[in-house]
Amino acid sequence: MTYRYLRRGLNSFVFLTCVALLSTGVWRYATHQGLDQLSARGAADLALASDRLEGQLQRYRDLAVVMADHPQVVRALAEGATPDDRALLRNVADRAAASDVMVVDRAGALLVAADSGAGSASAAAFVGRALNGALGRGYGPDAAAGRAYFYAAPVFGAGGRVLGALVVSTDLASVDYAWRGDTPAVFFTDGSGQVQVSNRSELIFWQRPQGAAGLRPPQGDLPDFDVSYSGGHEIWRLGWGRYLPREALHLAQDLPVIGMTGEVLVDVAPVRSLAAAQAFAVAALCLAFGALLFLATERRRTLARANAQLEARVRARTQALRDTNDELRREAQIREEAQMALARAQDDLVQASKLSALGQLSAGISHELNQPLMAVQSFAENGVAFIERGRPERASENLSRIADMAGRMGRIIKNLRAFSKQEPVQQVEVDLAAVLALALELTQTRRAAMGVTLDYDAPAAPVWVKGGEVRLGQVFVNLISNALDAMEQRDTRRLTLTLDQTAGISASVRDTGVGIKAPEQVFDPFYSTKDVGAAKGVGLGLSISYAIVHSLGGEIRAHNTKNGACFTVTLQPATRSEAA
Repeated sequence: MTYRYLRRGLNSFVFLTCVALLSTGVWRYATHQGLDQLSARGAADLALASDRLEGQLQRYRDLAVVMADHPQVVRALAEGATPDDRALLRNVADRAAASDVMVVDRAGALLVAADSGAGSASAAAFVGRALNGALGRGYGPDAAAGRAYFYAAPVFGAGGRVLGALVVSTDLASVDYAWRGDTPAVFFTDGSGQVQVSNRSELIFWQRPQGAAGLRPPQGDLPDFDVSYSGGHEIWRLGWGRYLPREALHLAQDLPVIGMTGEVLVDVAPVRSLAAAQAFAVAALCLAFGALLFLATERRRTLARANAQLEARVRARTQALRDTNDELRREAQIREEAQMALARAQDDLVQASKLSALGQLSAGISHELNQPLMAVQSFAENGVAFIERGRPERASENLSRIADMAGRMGRIIKNLRAFSKQEPVQQVEVDLAAVLALALELTQTRRAAMGVTLDYDAPAAPVWVKGGEVRLGQVFVNLISNALDAMEQRDTRRLTLTLDQTAGISASVRDTGVGIKAPEQVFDPFYSTKDVGAAKGVGLGLSISYAIVHSLGGEIRAHNTKNGACFTVTLQPATRSEAA
């Protein structure tokens, strides 16, 4: 009897121990699974908040870039500021909800501002980058705005020289006010670890300790804080007030576009509760089954059937997970195929644009080939006559002219074949001077028919850039053709090509046409001011040129001049050693 009770007690102890271990395992597994899912949701919330912040700041960057090309800003830097300049800046700041819009001269001094210009001192560190020709951005204190974020865009003058910079500042408090109180708690820290933007106002200006986790307030005692790690996840235990969770999953994401780090605190209490409920349910289930086992052997078969059902559910869940993984792989494959199809469509669009340009130039090309053919026929007939008359020296002269005409036709055909071929998207060494010569030769007949005056000093030596010869040729043929279209109804027709190698390598195409009505939309697809017709465009030429230049690592800009429009293409320089 004692042995039986001892055995029952031992079996009960082993059973309870197994139940405890199983419940603990279920709790840990459920906790890890819940943290993984919570991490995915938190990462999505953080990405959404980061995109929102970047989007709100993006418009101020675009404002700085667009206003840097404003003729009145360029004139103010070149000739001095006037009250009208400040009125312009104040109007722009009011419309864009910016704290201040400032113009800084080449020496870094404030020239004119929409408001008081008090933030110019904080923006000095970012203006230096803009004065070197690049876009500057950053954050800092501002007397009027408090927490300010700055964008500084260079203002270029004639010849690409930097005249100064246009600075746009915005109050970060107005940025985070729109989504303050949203869950979960999101905050953005600067390079020093200080909170600049948050949907929890009490966290503003909190500072991360050097080399440690967590945050501390700028004043007062340090609040309760502890950090631990569970399954690769960072868990913060906080005592920071009722609007922040007591225990939170901490995630971070670098935002190099705005120079900040986005962080989120997601409450893990629901995960803990769910894991405890699952562990309790498993423990209760096991205890119930154990009680039934001790009551009667018949209950053991019930437990076996229950275990079989549980295993079937696990298998079904596993199969469902396999099916989900297979579906995700299929979707990934479909997306890759769609991306490849998009790339092929883009290449076909570029090729179609080149063939369209050749179609528009076909009349001139036919004339360029027909003229030397007629000359060849005439020289050949004269050569036969000279031979019959016994004058071989004149026949030899005609044969030399025939050879020259054949070489000319060969160059034209070679240029047409090079322009129309399908070129792979890769960067090689290209002579920009040769590309410009090809574009001028393809448009020579139309320029001559229109009576266009060409101003172009061809360089004596090759100008090597990184790109593709055919694609760059297409870009400059499009720009020259557009310039000729713009000058059709003008009395003065002058085409100016400029090759600048002072700060990088850039080529400008300037005309005396009607100018650009909307410079900010000129590179948008299907935007065109031409009449609809077979010989006119559909608004894709400049969009394709924009895509080609950016795929080669370059930049294309457009602006109006006092006599017409100017398009500037900036490319990456290359050397013969790099090509080798």
